[in-house]
Amino acid sequence: MFDQAMARIAGRFSRVEPRPSARAYLLGLLSKAERKNCWQMAEQAGLARPGPMQRLLRCARWDADAVRDDVRAYAPSNTSAPTAQC
Repeated sequence: MFDQAMARIAGRFSRVEPRPSARAYLLGLLSKAERKNCWQMAEQAGLARPGPMQRLLRCARWDADAVRDDVRAYAPSNTSAPTAQC
């Protein structure tokens, strides 16, 4: 299911290079890690340094509004959670 969601938002990044970092970053956010900063998420992704995560947040060009809309459209039809009113 996660890979389907990532495939849906991948095109929202103007370049392909940040997509693996975005995937790793989102997996880090969804993890049970107590602290969720670039160092911990980089370590969880098997990286020696947080540079790719920091570049993602600082430099990557992506359409945040479109990603939000994609996730909002994807989630109700692909999860077992009850539909919420926003």
